[in-house]
Amino acid sequence: MTSLESVQQTSREESPAKQAWRVRRLTSRRVWESQYIDRLRVTDVLVVVGALTVAQFIRFGEIQNDGVSAFLAYSGVSVGLAALWIAFLAIFRTRSPRVIGSGAEEYRRIVSATFRLFGVIAILSLLFRVELARLYLAIALPIGLLGLLLTRWLWRKSVAAKRSKGQYQTSVLIVGSRKAAVAMAKQFERSPGAGYSVVGMCLPGYEVKRDGAVTVDGFEIPVLGDEHSVVDAIEASGADTVAVTATEHLGAKGIRKMVWDLEKKNVDLVVAPGVVDVAGPRLVMRPVAGFPLIHVEKPQYNGATRFSKTAFDMVFASAVLLLISPLLLVVAAVIKLTSRGPVFYKSERMGIDGKPFPMIKFRSMVQDADKQVSALLAQNESEGGVLFKMREDPRITKVGKFMRRFSVDELPQFLNVLRREMSVVGPRPPLRREVETYDGDVRRRLLVKPGITGLWQVSGRSDLSWEETVRLDLSYVENWSMVGDLLIIAKTVKAVAGSDGAY
Repeated sequence: MTSLESVQQTSREESPAKQAWRVRRLTSRRVWESQYIDRLRVTDVLVVVGALTVAQFIRFGEIQNDGVSAFLAYSGVSVGLAALWIAFLAIFRTRSPRVIGSGAEEYRRIVSATFRLFGVIAILSLLFRVELARLYLAIALPIGLLGLLLTRWLWRKSVAAKRSKGQYQTSVLIVGSRKAAVAMAKQFERSPGAGYSVVGMCLPGYEVKRDGAVTVDGFEIPVLGDEHSVVDAIEASGADTVAVTATEHLGAKGIRKMVWDLEKKNVDLVVAPGVVDVAGPRLVMRPVAGFPLIHVEKPQYNGATRFSKTAFDMVFASAVLLLISPLLLVVAAVIKLTSRGPVFYKSERMGIDGKPFPMIKFRSMVQDADKQVSALLAQNESEGGVLFKMREDPRITKVGKFMRRFSVDELPQFLNVLRREMSVVGPRPPLRREVETYDGDVRRRLLVKPGITGLWQVSGRSDLSWEETVRLDLSYVENWSMVGDLLIIAKTVKAVAGSDGAY
């Protein structure tokens, strides 16, 4: 039986619901990407024109005497600036299929294109002594930049909604060893927001009777041949992207031939380097002796990077504490009036390099709650047993349950940030007994300050297993950046407002 015949037979045996699911998966990425990019282009033009129009009317809205000539002159300036702004967005590839829809790179390119444009304008005005109204530019820049970022965010929400329904997918054919291919397929299936749907596999040593299909998270993925059957498998599955993992079976000649074959079919090729939880900025491609080698740069924990993070922590924590000071006073009064004991609870946590410090929180449990832990260990709901979690912890007060739901009890930790014991964003602050169980790998969490929020906070909070919490913390330590911190803070606000995974 040929690969195509096996796919047709699999399709006949599936239920109508599953057939509909597979049809959605086979929808060409080229179609929806083209439509999506056209919509981005339209909203980008509307935002840029709108920002410059608002700036011009605020600065030159009152036309009096010689104001008419200034208004008309700046109308021409606005048209030219709008054309340049839109051109810079195109030059910096802010609508590239490689960055749209997910990740921070799309936002970074928009910010970079906008600031470079205004930098060029400032240099040209200085060189040619052209006087431009500073208020006009000061209004246009922030309005336009925020508008561009907001519309991209709204479009991403739309894409996420469609992907949750099986639309806007990139159909992927995985080529590689069975173990590596299944691992990749599981990651794609468990991250639907990424939009990668596996529609087939090509496994070395393929046998029709033995390898008809592979089941991943309840879905059967057909095996369409071995590593030499990629072209036929593309025709059978309708894939528009080939993902290669564990490339030892293909070799250099095999991959080169695959590149040439896919080029003719306008199918994308992606190669998994086998390095997990390492962000793109740390991966640098450098040709060495004719080989395209991927260099993994070392994480930056010191120098200017650490200084900028510390400066951001100080400014952000001071601003937040000043803003929420009335709320802190109200919460402190409610705690004092509703239960016995101190307003604040100081829990020993292990900070950077394993140094202990008292983490400050609003007391959400009864007094002497720590002494009751041993009696409740048998009811621990945490996978792995390192953490202690209970959905219905009897030690939590009524006020404490509300505070925990919206993370109000954690607000005093901004004082720890000002004391330079914690960071706004970082790994979860561990207990001493947790650190004592750390092996060599997990101890890398202690290379940076623990954070009030982090990847663990925006990825499920208390619903996460111990292994998943460790993986997210290590991923943060390996790849931390200021842009990443800002994105985590934004996601934290959403997670806290929805009380996701909080108990």
